[in-house]
Amino acid sequence: MTDLQTIPVPPEATGQRLDHFLATALEGVSRSRVQLLLEQGDVLVNGAHAKPSLKLRGGEQIAITGEPRPAPLKAIAEDIPLDVVFEDKDLAVVNKPAGMMVHAGSGQNDDARSRGTLVNALLHRFHALSSTGGDLRPGIVHRLDKDTSGLIVIAKNDRAHAALAELFSTRRIHKTYIALVHGSVARDKGTITSSVGRDPLRRTRMTTRPTENARSAVSHYSVVRRLTTRFGPFTLVRVRIETGRTHQIRVHMASIGHPVVGDTLYGAAGQLTDQIAAQAARRKAEPERLKLGRNFLHAAELEFTHPISKKPLALAASLPTELEAFLAQIEVESRTFQDTAPAAAKPKRALLK
Repeated sequence: MTDLQTIPVPPEATGQRLDHFLATALEGVSRSRVQLLLEQGDVLVNGAHAKPSLKLRGGEQIAITGEPRPAPLKAIAEDIPLDVVFEDKDLAVVNKPAGMMVHAGSGQNDDARSRGTLVNALLHRFHALSSTGGDLRPGIVHRLDKDTSGLIVIAKNDRAHAALAELFSTRRIHKTYIALVHGSVARDKGTITSSVGRDPLRRTRMTTRPTENARSAVSHYSVVRRLTTRFGPFTLVRVRIETGRTHQIRVHMASIGHPVVGDTLYGAAGQLTDQIAAQAARRKAEPERLKLGRNFLHAAELEFTHPISKKPLALAASLPTELEAFLAQIEVESRTFQDTAPAAAKPKRALLK
């Protein structure tokens, strides 16, 4: 579209609504964009502004005087409960629940992308946050995936934001996660240094395969315990990351053959199946299945020197209830399996749904 476009209304358009007519007459312009043009006053019918519902008579001259310009998305305050682990005048540390996005995404509609996020809750609780991230991401210095719970640092002012960003870029903020992964991790400790980049074929995924946008990533893991169950073997690990790439722990653990439990994006089972029952041909009943409903990944610890007060901070957040309950169930299954299952029946890995 040009800045000024004139469209004559043909006789066959008589009786059509103005907005419906424009949606078909303007090539490559959606109905929602037509609505924006009308709301902005950039549509004139015979030189006058008109409502979208105007019924055309044929013969009118419609002038388009501008481009549809969506109003910039801006986060709004919402009264959503927050678990604040630490707070002072410069920053806060919040324990984010799984299922909550950190901030809105530009690809969503206005309702979905402007409500229910961590930023909405932060604005209600703290009112003033740093402006460095813009109207969509006030206070946000780093992020956690939607289905990852745990500790996230929030900047209340621009001075704190800049100082925290410097700590992150120089790797002086130590972040430790707890994860339950599929399989029995062979080594008690290890370091994964594969670079991480956007998967060119599946844009929602990251990959450790070489890509043009790959960036260095470092994850150190240590085994907390190994669990063998009728649903397959699992390993509970602590993971300390030096870098903060998108999906870093998830893609790193999957790259060594141990995807995070519940993480179907990187190859984990959607639900866990009782392998012994599934493999027993004589059994007619459906085998028992377990489903977590989120990724078993939790940002459990943060350690850093407060960038303004210079005081050391060591903060922790316990596993959320749903992860505690799931882990307890897996531990019970492990004890039962070790006591009752013959060695030949012990499965090697969980079956997919």
